[in-house]
Amino acid sequence: MQIQINSDRNIQADERLAEFVRETLQNKLSRFADHVTRIEVHLSDENGHTKHDGNDKRCLLEARPEGMEPIAITEHAATVGQAVSGAADKMQRKLSSAIGKLRDKHTRAGSPDFSEPEPADPVDEVS
Repeated sequence: MQIQINSDRNIQADERLAEFVRETLQNKLSRFADHVTRIEVHLSDENGHTKHDGNDKRCLLEARPEGMEPIAITEHAATVGQAVSGAADKMQRKLSSAIGKLRDKHTRAGSPDFSEPEPADPVDEVS
């Protein structure tokens, strides 16, 4: 599972932040590694440096599962770390649901048919 991190000019994206993002996503999403090829992380500060209050830090995660449309979620928080953690939790729930539905669909496609059998042709009895 490849993790690509992008940030706007208001977020100081250093190696420490990148490592935190990678570790958080690996911890929360590692069980989906066989199904997800890439996760794109977009970090931004919606108010820039003008305001320092409120939930203006945004983390947008876009997961690319194999054989499915991309799944995107957004989390706003007071800090970048809180936004990343919250987004990872949301993505974990979303992927669990989406991949679970996909598994159910495949399981049902291969399940036996429990409908009523066709009546057999009457057999002539030999006396």
